[in-house]
Amino acid sequence: MTRIGIVGTNWITERLLEAASAVENFELAAVYSRTSERAEEFGTKYGITNLFTNLEEMAGSEEIDAVYIATPNSYHAEQAILFLQHGKHVLCEKPLAANAKEVARMIQATKNHNVLLMEAMKSTLLPNFKVIQDHLHKIGPVRRYFASYCQYSSRYDKYKEGIVLNAFNPNFANGSLMDLGVYCLYPLVTLFGEPKEVKATGLILDSGVDGEGSVILKYDDKDAVVMYSKITNSFLPSEIQGEKGSMIIDKIHSAEKVEIHYNDGTIEPLTVEQSHPAMYYEVKEFIDLIKQQKMESTTNSFENSLTTMQVLDKVRKEICLVFPNDLK
Repeated sequence: MTRIGIVGTNWITERLLEAASAVENFELAAVYSRTSERAEEFGTKYGITNLFTNLEEMAGSEEIDAVYIATPNSYHAEQAILFLQHGKHVLCEKPLAANAKEVARMIQATKNHNVLLMEAMKSTLLPNFKVIQDHLHKIGPVRRYFASYCQYSSRYDKYKEGIVLNAFNPNFANGSLMDLGVYCLYPLVTLFGEPKEVKATGLILDSGVDGEGSVILKYDDKDAVVMYSKITNSFLPSEIQGEKGSMIIDKIHSAEKVEIHYNDGTIEPLTVEQSHPAMYYEVKEFIDLIKQQKMESTTNSFENSLTTMQVLDKVRKEICLVFPNDLK
């Protein structure tokens, strides 16, 4: 069994634990929270007796083999490196850090201490993303990638009332690009690698984070168009256009339906059944890699995570979005 410690006790953690309950060799062994009250509440709910309010103590504990980090983005690098230095494997929520310099430091730490680091980007590990990869050749030379993830945030209602929650606070390296845009960009990098050029626009809110944005990315033989927002909704599917047809993906962040529309009007359904919750597949990948004594995922690889973060940095530079982490 792989004994997992949880760092961060929010809704995303609870969703991951629901999914992880079906993963073999996953054992929930410890939890960290800033307050003992919250740690005890979480521990009681999940039957955990190893409770921590000090990260150094948790990192040095012999009760865990690995951790899942689900704290605000601005803390990812510092916390992940602490655990990596103590020989613990790390599954870290997306985006992996606040900027590319931090990601580079995290990758160096995992190499120095011979432990696994993986970004918890669920979408690229889903069964239907494998379908996209396996059938992409059918649409001929790819000329355009279009991805949209625009989801009105309930927290924006609070923002308009003058209450700035974490989702719209630059101190936590948050905003629509980091929260939703990354779901459009990570698959792009996984499928096609690093773009040659990045051009972007976006709306910066008074709090200092972006509410929405658009990106155009240039490759030698194709381009990509990406839209994301936390202050509007979109109901458009995503699409990969080739010279022989277009692959339609219902949701780039969760890929539940995939089909090809060929130029002659025929439609080929490609969807495969997803038998588990979306987060199951990232946990299974993480646990399997530990079992196989591998230090890196081939899909959510160091290269893909670093390249995606470099693209995010370029987008932020274009729209003048700066986080406190950038100034450290």
